[in-house]
Amino acid sequence: MSPGLEVSLRAQGQIPLEMDLRCAPGEILALIGPSGSGKTTLLRALAGLYTQVSGQIRCQGRTWLDSQQGLCLKPEQRWVGMVFQQYALFPHLTALQNLTLAMSHLPRQAREPAALAWLERVNLAGLHNRLSSQLSGGQRQRVALARALASKPDLLLLDEPFSAVDQVTRFRLRRELALLRKQIDIPMLLVTHDLDEALQLADRICVLHHGQQLQCADPISLMQHPASPDVARLLGLQNIFSASVVAVGREGLSLDWAGCPIKVSQPSEYAIGDQVTWIAPPQSILLQRPDRPVPGDSENPIAGSITELVLMGPHASVRVLPNHAPELPLSFFIPLHYVERQQLHEGMPVTLSLKAHSLHVF
Repeated sequence: MSPGLEVSLRAQGQIPLEMDLRCAPGEILALIGPSGSGKTTLLRALAGLYTQVSGQIRCQGRTWLDSQQGLCLKPEQRWVGMVFQQYALFPHLTALQNLTLAMSHLPRQAREPAALAWLERVNLAGLHNRLSSQLSGGQRQRVALARALASKPDLLLLDEPFSAVDQVTRFRLRRELALLRKQIDIPMLLVTHDLDEALQLADRICVLHHGQQLQCADPISLMQHPASPDVARLLGLQNIFSASVVAVGREGLSLDWAGCPIKVSQPSEYAIGDQVTWIAPPQSILLQRPDRPVPGDSENPIAGSITELVLMGPHASVRVLPNHAPELPLSFFIPLHYVERQQLHEGMPVTLSLKAHSLHVF
């Protein structure tokens, strides 16, 4: 089996790079991070468009860059397919012609049938004779994706591919890519500012900041066990607090959080008296029904009151001030139907449960 993409890059400059990445054939690796984190610089380095880097790039068994050996393949030698935010289609060519132009690896008589097959795979059958100006934004992006794949690349780079279309079209394109990827056996890198997009499409997500990778993990592990407070904040997670360790056992830790005991089911090397940072991810917080008995200590019951209740489509954003520390609010989402059924409102006293196995100590 091909090792896929192997990257070890270093660069100095306005946006320094220090990257060690792997992406297997058929895998989607999402790169997320704020502006200036190095996402676009990394993509340009992979494509051979930015050469002020040192290190190694190997893809599908071929070496593209080896600075120690003085090897740096030109962009056209790297066999990279790229999908841009703004499509980058030739406006004077039809959808079919845009694809056949990328098929120089095929005999001339085989290009049109192959291009038509690709258009059918991206649900554009019958639209092959349309110019890009005659296509919708979603259709243009499908042509761009088909063109990138029709060139038989060793690597597919997706640079915020769905950010220029409306929300409904974006959802459809994500779904189509998720289905199409089953037929793709090359490494795929997705650059996005949309965390939901990364969570939906990626096998692994790499969080970048100031040109460095802070954490690479599968979506569930990343959201439930961020490697540091910085990663948690870059992911938009809230409920990050300080506490002290008061007990250590086989089943995990006991913390003192502003005078409130908190149990965490997490093996660790912490000692009693250590000052730690812990996080309660949204999925760790349960809002108990008023008619439910007060949960036991193992469920980390927190009494408080609702200080903020904001309806956001099918969900509501809730903020609760704990009675023991109203300066340390807990924020989470709940389904709108639960708000209506329980007649929740601001100022209402409630009890929360923090699931011990879902809490995380850094």
